[in-house]
Amino acid sequence: MGWQLEGLDVGYMIGVRAAALRWVTIGTRLGLFSEHGTVGGAGSRGFVGAAVLQGRTGRLRLADIGSETNPGMLGADLTVETIFYGSANSPLPQGSPWGALSLLPGIRFGGDEGTRYGVVAGPTWYFGQASSVHAFVGGRVDFTVSSRRRE
Repeated sequence: MGWQLEGLDVGYMIGVRAAALRWVTIGTRLGLFSEHGTVGGAGSRGFVGAAVLQGRTGRLRLADIGSETNPGMLGADLTVETIFYGSANSPLPQGSPWGALSLLPGIRFGGDEGTRYGVVAGPTWYFGQASSVHAFVGGRVDFTVSSRRRE
């Protein structure tokens, strides 16, 4: 069995208007390497930290969900993600440090204000001392920090 990276991202999203780009996120990813094929349970080895830069398109409306008083939108978008990793005790052939580039189509649900939920999946190109392509699947939750409106 192979190793996989399991982590948590925390970031700050900034609204932009540049062609199809609507959001830029600057953040960090913290995680560990897990091997679920070990005898007797999951094994772990090494820790990882990363700087994350994401660009995301606006949502393409697929459907409106909810009531008039509590509307929500189901939509599709595209995220391009660039990551620079550093790790301790990495089992991966890329070594440390290494980088990654992901192209992640996604489905998101939520209103324009408040919390939004999503699932993204797509290819990730890892590069460093060696390079490879793997699938990335992630769940995303976007929280509103401020509801201040710009006039």
